[in-house]
Amino acid sequence: MPTPAERLNRICEEGLCIGCGLCQAVAGPDKIEVVVTPEGALRPLAGEALDHETVDLIYALCPGTHLEGLPAREDDESSIEDLVWGPHRSVAKAHAGDPEVRFLGAAGGVLTALAIHLLESGAVDFVLHAAPAKDMPSFGVRQISRSRTDVLAGAGSRYGPTATLIDIDTVLALGQPFAFIGTPCDITALRNLARHDLRVDALCRMMMTPVCGGFMETPALARKTESFGVPFDRLTALSYRGRGCPGPTRMERDDGLAVEKSYLDFWGEDDSAWSLPWRCKICADGIGEAADIAVSDVWPGGAPTREEAENHTLDPGSNGVVVRTARGQALFDAAVAAGALVQEADCSAEDMSLWQPHQVR
Repeated sequence: MPTPAERLNRICEEGLCIGCGLCQAVAGPDKIEVVVTPEGALRPLAGEALDHETVDLIYALCPGTHLEGLPAREDDESSIEDLVWGPHRSVAKAHAGDPEVRFLGAAGGVLTALAIHLLESGAVDFVLHAAPAKDMPSFGVRQISRSRTDVLAGAGSRYGPTATLIDIDTVLALGQPFAFIGTPCDITALRNLARHDLRVDALCRMMMTPVCGGFMETPALARKTESFGVPFDRLTALSYRGRGCPGPTRMERDDGLAVEKSYLDFWGEDDSAWSLPWRCKICADGIGEAADIAVSDVWPGGAPTREEAENHTLDPGSNGVVVRTARGQALFDAAVAAGALVQEADCSAEDMSLWQPHQVR
């Protein structure tokens, strides 16, 4: 019979771990510790105290082994069903009402604007999300934001490993209402946890996600920065997007040199140049089907034009917004009414397919 450690390791060996950190949170660091591997991935390391009962729980919660969409209570007769985009209440094109939020966001700043609106309206006490890791620039780190300033510090996409749920047990123990912004995998993990821990549904008032295309593995990222004159071991800061639409990728070196590359120069003209973890390649939920709200880019064909990529202030940025639940719809409508969001148009699943053809494929 395999040992508890062998059973845990099987998730990683089969390429199913995404590094969300949930396993450490529910098992405790004496049984599981999420560490950075020599290859630059976040992976669970089994401790001597790990037992089969804990591994059973991990198998039930891990987004690599257990994937579902919305809870049945959220998918009712009010939902529109689409074979590609899943259940939803509405689709819109929108952007942040505050020009600064719109500029700093990865595209239209919708997720950032909603986070700030939730805080300033008093709907939540804090927002749990990802922000840049100071000691490992290509990684993200989980952040608790209680103010506009905090949220803006984490604005812009994070395309690197981030254990957003690594201490969700401690977060829940605060007993305070909060909103969560994470990848679709993170949302799945939190939904899985909700079936085992009643505090999740009691305290997490909103789950929001970007429509996801995966992230670049560390070895591929190191080759990329090296090709632009920034050796990975000399990288001190990395901004993937933001500061315009789509915004430049900015790499800073330890001698103060900063290199900026356009979206197309860094990521390529199409998704054929992407280097993804195996788990991302087989992902069944890049569209955030378990979230209250999922937010995407809105470039027809799935990528900006060369002119848009090289002049990132040409387009101030907009997002596609897929509202999936009643509480997500209530938030979206309230944010528009308050001016936190500007709704540009009512849209449909067909519009999402035009903006996100790689998700359709």
